[in-house]
Amino acid sequence: MHTLDGVTRPDQYRALGLSTFAFTVCFAVWTIFSIIGVKIKQDLGLSDTQFGLLVATPVLTGSVSRIFLGVWTEQFGGRLMFPLQMLVTAVAVWLLTSVQTYEVFLVAALGLGLAGGSFIVGVAYVSQWFEKERQGTALGIFGAGNVGAAVTNFAAPFLVVAIGWEGTARVYAIVLAITAVLFYVLAKDDPAQASRKKTGSKAVSAAEQLAPLKDIQVWRFATYYFFVFGAFVALASFLPRYYVGAYGLPLTTAGVLAGLYSLPGSVFRALGGWMSDKWGARFVMYLTFFVSLGCLFVMSYPDTSYVVQGIEGPITFDIGLSVSIFVALTVVLGFVMSLGKAAVYKHIPVYYPHHVGSVGGLVGMIGGLGGFVLPISFGILLDYTGVWTAPYMLMFVLVAVSTIWMHIAIRRMERARHPGLEAEKYLSDVPEKPLGKPKASQQGKATAGDLKPAE
Repeated sequence: MHTLDGVTRPDQYRALGLSTFAFTVCFAVWTIFSIIGVKIKQDLGLSDTQFGLLVATPVLTGSVSRIFLGVWTEQFGGRLMFPLQMLVTAVAVWLLTSVQTYEVFLVAALGLGLAGGSFIVGVAYVSQWFEKERQGTALGIFGAGNVGAAVTNFAAPFLVVAIGWEGTARVYAIVLAITAVLFYVLAKDDPAQASRKKTGSKAVSAAEQLAPLKDIQVWRFATYYFFVFGAFVALASFLPRYYVGAYGLPLTTAGVLAGLYSLPGSVFRALGGWMSDKWGARFVMYLTFFVSLGCLFVMSYPDTSYVVQGIEGPITFDIGLSVSIFVALTVVLGFVMSLGKAAVYKHIPVYYPHHVGSVGGLVGMIGGLGGFVLPISFGILLDYTGVWTAPYMLMFVLVAVSTIWMHIAIRRMERARHPGLEAEKYLSDVPEKPLGKPKASQQGKATAGDLKPAE
C-alpha cells in the first residue's frame, strides 16, 4: 500500500477538487458531438449509422488511450500528465472548426477523444492521496466529473444557437486550455511521485504495470464497466437524437431532457463510492443491475396498438410511453448507473494498490469501448429495424448477460472459499448446524427449551 506520510487533509482536498474540476471540463469536451453532431448530421446529410460512428469516434480514442495514459501517470505523475493531455486535446478541438468533409471529421474526432483519457489520469492521481478506507468515496467524488456530459447537454445547444457549432467548439477549446494551465500551477506531485523524486528511485516499468492484466477478475470488472460507463456515454450521446426523432422535440429541449439523464448519472457517483465503502461494492452492483433491468424493459417496449376480439366486437387500445414517463425512467437509470460506476472502481485500488494505472486503464478502456460500440450499434439497429426503442432492447440484453455472469462468478468464489458447500445440492441456505433431535421431558413430551443444536 502507498504511504501517506506528510499528507494533510488540505492536500487531499486540493488534489481531489482540482482533479474533479479538470475531469468535468474534459468530459464536457468529450461528449460535445452529442450536440454539435446533430447540426453536422443535418449539414452533411448523414445516415443514423454515420451519425453513430461520428459520435462514437471520440469515445474510441478516449478508451484506447486510457491504457497507456494510466501507465504513464504511474510513471510520471498526474500533475504532468493531466495538463499535457488537456493541452493536446484543446488543439484538436480548435482544429475541428476548419473541417469540411465527413471523413476528416472522423479524423478530427479521434484527436478530440483524448479528453476521455483524463479519467484514468485522475483515478491514478487521486487514489495516491487517500487511504484505503476513503478511496471509494474519493474516487466517487472525482467520478462525479461525468457531470460534464450534463453541462454539454444543458449549455451547448444554446451556444450552438447563439454562435454556431464552430464557435461552440472554439469556446470549449479555450476553456480546456485554461484549465490545463491552472491545474499545473495549482496542483502538487502525488505522494508516490514526490517520494520517487526525494529518493531518486525509478518508477515501475510498463511491463510490470501490465502484469495484472492476466487476471480474469480484471476483465470481469471491465465487463461491468462496459455497461455502467460505456452505455452511460452512449446513451448521453444518443438521447438528444432520440428525443428529436421519436418525440419531435426541438434540439434545445432535447438537450435539456438528455441532461436530466446525465446529471444523476454523474453527481451521484460520490454516493455510490460511499455506499461501496459502507455496504460493499457487490451489493451496489446487484442494485445497479436489477434496477437497470426493470427500467430498460419498460423503455424497450415500442409504441404498440392492440386489437382484442371482445365479446361485443374488436377492442382497440394503445401502449406507449409519454415524454414525462420516459424522462423519469432515464433519470432512475442514470442514478443507478452512477452508483455502479463507483462500485466498479472501488475494487481496483483495494485489489491492485500498486497497479491502479494499468488495471484502471484497462477497465476504463473496455468501458469506454462500450461508448464507442454502442452508438454505432444504435445507429445500425435504427437503420435496419426502424424501431426507435431497439437500442434499449440491446442494452437490456447486455445488462442481463452481465448480471448472470456476475452472479455465477460470485457463487463460484463462495464455493472455492467454502469447499464444504460444493456437495450441498438440496438447500438454498445452509445453517451452521442443523437443529438437534428433541430431548424428551420427564412427562415424555418435548418442550421448546429442550431443543438443542446437534453436537
